[in-house]
Amino acid sequence: MRAILAASLLMVSLVPRAVAAECPPGALGVARTIVVDPREHARIGAMQYNETLPLNDREVVLTFDDGPVPRHTGSVLETLASECTKATFFMVGQMVNSYPAMVRRVHDEGHTIANHSQTHPFTFSRMSVPQAAAQIEGGFASMRAALGDPDAVAPFFRIPGLLRQDSVEQYLAAHGVMTWSVDVVADDWTHINAAEIARRAVSRLEARGKGVLLLHDIHEKTAVALPVILQELKERGFKIVHVVPAAPDRPKTATTPEQWAAHAAPAHGLWPRVVVTDTATSAPALTVPSPASFGVADPPGPAVAVSLAPGFDHAPLRPGEVSPTPVAPWPHPNYTSPSTAGSFAVPAAQNFQYARVFTGPRRDTAGVAARKRVASSRANGVRAKASNRSAPHVASPFGGSRTASPPRPFGHQL
Repeated sequence: MRAILAASLLMVSLVPRAVAAECPPGALGVARTIVVDPREHARIGAMQYNETLPLNDREVVLTFDDGPVPRHTGSVLETLASECTKATFFMVGQMVNSYPAMVRRVHDEGHTIANHSQTHPFTFSRMSVPQAAAQIEGGFASMRAALGDPDAVAPFFRIPGLLRQDSVEQYLAAHGVMTWSVDVVADDWTHINAAEIARRAVSRLEARGKGVLLLHDIHEKTAVALPVILQELKERGFKIVHVVPAAPDRPKTATTPEQWAAHAAPAHGLWPRVVVTDTATSAPALTVPSPASFGVADPPGPAVAVSLAPGFDHAPLRPGEVSPTPVAPWPHPNYTSPSTAGSFAVPAAQNFQYARVFTGPRRDTAGVAARKRVASSRANGVRAKASNRSAPHVASPFGGSRTASPPRPFGHQL
């Protein structure tokens, strides 16, 4: 009995150590899980659509395409496990058929299995719906066969190459499948090394503040870059979010429509906007743009004082001076009252008035008729007679006159 009790205590004492070894302190982990209903949100991804996943600031969804490949997918899984975090794997049907054991491992480790077509063709943008349906349903069939459970595959689909078209997306939505695009890419399919993949992934997530990240678990350089990406995200305060589909025993996460908006409107108003000033003016004035008008919330360097200065058609008169003759309001030098250094005058409404409307030259109908007679004579074999009439002159709206010339062919007239 004592031996059994001692063995039991030893096992209990070892369990926390085993758990700690599997998920070390400070691991990235999973901040939360979002349950989505594909019937309500059929297309997500800010790169192509108006909706994306309802993420909070500093939240990231990891996605991997084109696998599985045992060597590299296995390395990716080990990195994810070391940080106790989860991802979504968009698998290709023919790869699934080749490595079903790896598909089962991805599922058993708690990741989401999704569809990336049967053979990964780059022709989805010009496929017929029956052709696309064969690729879509073929991919789902391969994954369900490998897992032996239809419910183990999420109704998520990412179009190969993101080469979308409306008819394919309509087919997916009609069959309850959510089309996934992306928010941020790391360009790991291009000829760049692991360090550059990590730099692009982290810097672009930092710039956007959150998003769905696209990676590929078929490349060794991506597997090498992943530990660096996760470490940088952890140090910068990012959190990982896992996404799963709704089910009868798993209700969808409560969200608002605004949370799904891919491009939220900025909190501050953009220029032009109304600014109330202390300066009284008799004429309407336009607003001076500020750095905030161009999306710069906190511009570097010292602030520049900007004040309103009333404009005049002429310089203010001094005692005894006679008012000059009126001049056109624009364009001409606009006189302003003295202002402080570093200040700029606000453009006034009269700066944008026109003195008169210019009219183009009249059409030279006589010259056109003469040229037609000459062309007709040549076509009939008759030698054209020299004309003693001088070339007509037309008035220019900019002063002076010029000799009219026949129109020159251009564009499609050549």
